[in-house]
Amino acid sequence: MSKSLIQLKNSGVNLGDKWLIRHAELSFHAGEKLALVGRNGAGKSTLMKLIMGIIKPDEGSLWVAPDVEIAYLPQNPHIDGIQTLLSYIEQSLINSVDQYIAESMLMKMNLEPSRLTNSLSGGEARKLAIVKALVNKPNVLLLDEPTNHLDLPTIEWLEECLLLHKGALVVISHDRAFLRSLCNGIIWINKSVLRRRNGSFSEFEEWSDNILKDETVRLSKLDKKIAEETNWSRQGVSARRKRNQGRLRELEQLRKIRKSAFNKNEQELRISAGKAEAGGQIVVEARNLKLTIPADEPSYPPIVLVNHLNLVIKRGDRIGIVGPNGSGKSTLVRTLLGQIEPDAGYVKSGIGLLPAYFDQKREQLIQESSPWKILCPDGGDTIEVGGRTKHVTSYLRDFLFDDFKITQRISSLSGGEQNRLLLAKIFSQPHNFLVLDEPTNDLDLETIDLLQEVTADYDGTILIVSHDRDFIDRTVTSILAFEEGGKILNHAGGYSEYLSKRVLNIKKKTDEKTKKIIRKTKSSKKVRLTFKEKYLLKTLPLEIEKLSEKINLLEDKLSDMSFYQNEPETYQTFAKEVEDLKLQLNFKEIKWLELELRREALGDHI
Repeated sequence: MSKSLIQLKNSGVNLGDKWLIRHAELSFHAGEKLALVGRNGAGKSTLMKLIMGIIKPDEGSLWVAPDVEIAYLPQNPHIDGIQTLLSYIEQSLINSVDQYIAESMLMKMNLEPSRLTNSLSGGEARKLAIVKALVNKPNVLLLDEPTNHLDLPTIEWLEECLLLHKGALVVISHDRAFLRSLCNGIIWINKSVLRRRNGSFSEFEEWSDNILKDETVRLSKLDKKIAEETNWSRQGVSARRKRNQGRLRELEQLRKIRKSAFNKNEQELRISAGKAEAGGQIVVEARNLKLTIPADEPSYPPIVLVNHLNLVIKRGDRIGIVGPNGSGKSTLVRTLLGQIEPDAGYVKSGIGLLPAYFDQKREQLIQESSPWKILCPDGGDTIEVGGRTKHVTSYLRDFLFDDFKITQRISSLSGGEQNRLLLAKIFSQPHNFLVLDEPTNDLDLETIDLLQEVTADYDGTILIVSHDRDFIDRTVTSILAFEEGGKILNHAGGYSEYLSKRVLNIKKKTDEKTKKIIRKTKSSKKVRLTFKEKYLLKTLPLEIEKLSEKINLLEDKLSDMSFYQNEPETYQTFAKEVEDLKLQLNFKEIKWLELELRREALGDHI
């Protein structure tokens, strides 16, 4: 294994009344891609800040190897100042990577390099912060919820970038599919204890379940021993006082250990959507629906988001909506709920429709209010949930709210806490149509699992917008997929099935295009390859191979973080040469493919 880049030794973080992390032992090496998991509030983001040096350990030590560069993506990145996006990235460059690379990454994130930073939404600010973290190719990359607010194509592109990352990677994410495809190790924080395991993230649940089962058995044995020792202590202690003081001290120590274990027990999350109210068989009907938004330039025609959509949602349907950011998913949802008027067509709600709407911007939560007031806007201290009266404190405890947070301002709550509060609000209301727009953002894996179970058991109708591939696959039975030109494809099945079908369609279109080239070649007057063309068919593969080898050699040199520090001018020359060679390689590959297709069509031999 390569040398350690970072080491934590017996480290801990204390919050005053409890240890968030205790006795942490951890090291990072190049090539490790670690999933950092644990419940909301377990200390995941705190551990990242500790590694980054933003906070200091209250016990133990943190060691960082000399010249190690660490890049950190916080959960809520803040962009200071007003400048173009490209200037923002360029000013943060340590290794002076070519402007072309920074521009390319911004465009991949659908961010125009000339835009100003003060025009960015929260999701776009996250994208810019991701580019800033990636572009320098740091030795250690710390990413806190990088997939939040990213669409599926961008998540897939990010996966590809991170798979090529040669340094150490630590990532916090609720996206199981993202973690499964990316990570080769797991760090689990549970009850202030940090555990590490090498292997795929798909093995996490079995591993963690076995640890929790062992812990339950250990505590059961401890309880039994305490009961036995307590019974002994009550039987004639005074007659054996002197010679058994040690045994009594051991009993007291056992009680302290058990009390400590009891205090660490995590509160159980209890989410229930309740039973769906009665209603008609037709939930929502949309006919010839058209939705548009104004273009950036006033003289341009409006952008069509949805065109000629006909849709009938029936009771019991479980529908997922997928598509790129900005394609119009949330706009369609709000139109189906009657919050937005369509440009053409109409939407008709079914009899007795009672929607419960989780909006991804959480506009239903007044930031200056408190959880208590959100659930009891007219005063009082009780709410009715599923036909039963419940105290608001007890109900919020089910959603993992500590008592002191129940009367705090919502603006002081974390993103995960605000999402849980919004779920508590919509589930406390009568409903028969659950509409969830990006519900998994900021939630931990256990909460997402429980939310998935709740939606699976729900006997009403469900409409879910999500970029979480795993969550969509586990909760819906059909997909509405946004495609180009305002077209929406209705697919029966989950997201994985839709993606497989889409890949097959792309392959089919590619094959048809190839056949057209062959037919065109066959119908041309030329009946054989020229001497020069035959010569190129023989020599181009060797030239392509040599170019590829040279590019790989130069990229290996450029990946050495000390290269730029020692020879900055040579580094720049090599980087420019790589780009030129890639253009040459692309040209030669296309030329060879065209000639090879013509040769096959003509039945010619070299």
